Order: sequence, then structure tokens, then C-alpha cells
Amino acid sequence: MSSPDSPSRPYPPPAGTRVSGWLVMMLVGLSLALLYRQFFWYTPLHNPFARARAVTPRGDLAEDEKSTIELFREASPSVVHINTLAVGANPITHQAGVVPAGTGSGIIWDTDGHIVSNLHVIEDAQFALVTLYDNTSWEAKLVGYDKISDIVVLKIDAPVQVLKPIAVGESSNLLVGQKVFAIGNPFEIDQTLTTGVIGGLNRKIATRHGSVSGVIQTDAAINPGNSGGPLLDSAGRLIGINAAIRTESGGSNGIGFAIPVDLVNVVVPDLIKDGEVSRPWLGVVVDENVSVAGIPLEGLLVHGVMRHSPAERAGIQATRDIRPGSRILGDLLLQLDGKPLQRISDLLDLLARKLPGETVTLLVRRGSTLVDITVTLEERPDGM
Repeated sequence: MSSPDSPSRPYPPPAGTRVSGWLVMMLVGLSLALLYRQFFWYTPLHNPFARARAVTPRGDLAEDEKSTIELFREASPSVVHINTLAVGANPITHQAGVVPAGTGSGIIWDTDGHIVSNLHVIEDAQFALVTLYDNTSWEAKLVGYDKISDIVVLKIDAPVQVLKPIAVGESSNLLVGQKVFAIGNPFEIDQTLTTGVIGGLNRKIATRHGSVSGVIQTDAAINPGNSGGPLLDSAGRLIGINAAIRTESGGSNGIGFAIPVDLVNVVVPDLIKDGEVSRPWLGVVVDENVSVAGIPLEGLLVHGVMRHSPAERAGIQATRDIRPGSRILGDLLLQLDGKPLQRISDLLDLLARKLPGETVTLLVRRGSTLVDITVTLEERPDGM
């Protein structure tokens, strides 16, 4: 115990007094921060006299932009939107009725109301509605289709004044690198333009019923809903019918395919006239990738010539046996109208672009001699 003469020892202030002091300091600091935000942070950034920026004059459009705009303006009224319907069960009520089946694009072929598209656009449907550029919709009737080329012709009873046929070009003289333009209705978005170039020619694509060769490859974006729409050259002419994309995601990966217009221009008139395609007949049986003594032979070797066929009438010769173990090789078909024949599909594709009654010239190697043979094609007989 301390004596009265011991110096006094100071005691710490109560805890409550120390906490209150810190609280006051925090409140003062917060108040200063709020005052700073109010008077020094926001206020200098506000300007009551702010106005919209003056517009910088653009000047004239570039020439290629003008041509693209004009191309779309001219061609888009010839492109239609196709919605297909089928009889099915309502997923909610499970009652039978008409349900949407799919969507695609098409082109106006003539002022009679014929619409050209891909067969696969309408194949699973019982009804189809065609919407024109003026947003009027018309019930379509089936005229005819060709499974081999995946082409279908529909017909609508629309007034002539709203039917603008598309300008038709050619596909035999296309070059890789040419500019192309696709118009269609991807994802049901009407009248959409995409641009690109021809990335390849003479491609082959699979269809539901086989394959189509001589196809145009392009990097113009082609997405679901573009099928049946036009691929145009820089003059706004139809050079192909957009048919397919190569994708792993379901969208455009930069590779699209179009059926060449030269094939379309052969198939469509037949479909309008007869509802089916009249294909020409040559009447030969040929082999490809043939070699003799390990040496590959160029062209297609004629293995057989059918009786009473155009080939027989033209004097084309087939391989024939002269004695057991010995034979004379038939003609080697090298070209048809100047186009090389390396595969059987080459011959079939070139014939598919011809009509019965047309004359073609075959370049043939007969032994060691080159011979030009003129053949008049005929309509394919039933069962052939």
C-alpha cells in the first residue's frame, strides 16, 4: 500500500472515452470525403452548356458501295421468303393441326408466278406460303421438283405488277476470286445481304437424294434460311441457288455452296413444262481410273455401248474381246464440248446441263489417234 508521500500514478482514461474519440475522428473524415466528392469530384465534370457534336460531312459514297447498294435495290424485289407448314400434333394440346415446318428463300423466275427454290426447303411440308418484298403472302402450289439437282418450282397467283423476275446469268465462265452477293432470309430475317467471293468451283455436295457436282463455293455468309435464295455476280445476275453450308456449329463458317445457274436453267423449264426433268441419254457404260500394265489411262474407258443409243449411232466403240485372254480397248472419252472427263461424275454433270436433241462433241482417243465425234443426244428411255 502506497504511503501518502508516494507520487501519484496516472490512470488510463475510461475505455468508453477512447472509443468515442475514434468515432468522432471517423465521422469527421467521412464528412470531409463527402464534401470533397460533392464540391471537388463531380461538380467540375458537369457542364450545363453541353451540346451534341457537329456532324462531320461524309462526302460521297465509294463507288463499290454505290454499286452494292444499287445491286441490292435492283435484285431484292426478286427474292422471296418461304414458310412451310405441315400437319402435326400441337406440342401442348396434342391435337392434330397445321404446325410450322421450316423456312427458306426463293427467287421469282417469271411473271407467271413461278418461284424457284431448293427441294429440301419444302420437302417435309404439305403447305407453303411465299412472302414477297412488299410483305404480301401467297399460298404456293407445287409445280415440280428434281431430286438430283435439289431444285423445286412453286407457283403463286400474285398480280404481275408485284412479280419481278430475277436477271439470269451464267456459271460456265466463273472465276475463283470473283465478287458474289447472297440475298435471303437467314434465321427468318427478311431481305438480308451478304457479300464475299467465289472460293472454289466444281465442288460436290451431298443432298438427301444423292449428290450435286459442279457446285460453286463461296465465303459469302449462308446461314439456315438462305437455302433457295440467289447467289449473284457483280452485275446482279443469278449465277447460283444457295443450297448448303459446311459447318460444325450450325452457322456459317465461311464455306457455302450454290447450285450453278447453268444447271438450274436446264432443269426449271422442264419442271414448268412437265413437272419432271427430261434428261438426255448418251448410252455408254464407262470405267474411270483404268490402267494397262500399270500405266494409268487418261479419260473414261468405254466398256459398253447400248443398242440403238446415240453413242451407237455416232460410232463410239466399246472394249471387245477378240480371243480368250486378248481384247481391244474401247474408246477413251477425253472431253465433252471441250470440258475434261476424268471421272464418271464429270460426264453425268455435263450431260445434266444438256437437253435431248442437243448436239455435243466428244474428243476420243482411239488407239493412238485423237478423234472428234459428234453425238446428237436423245431423251433417256424409261427404265434407263
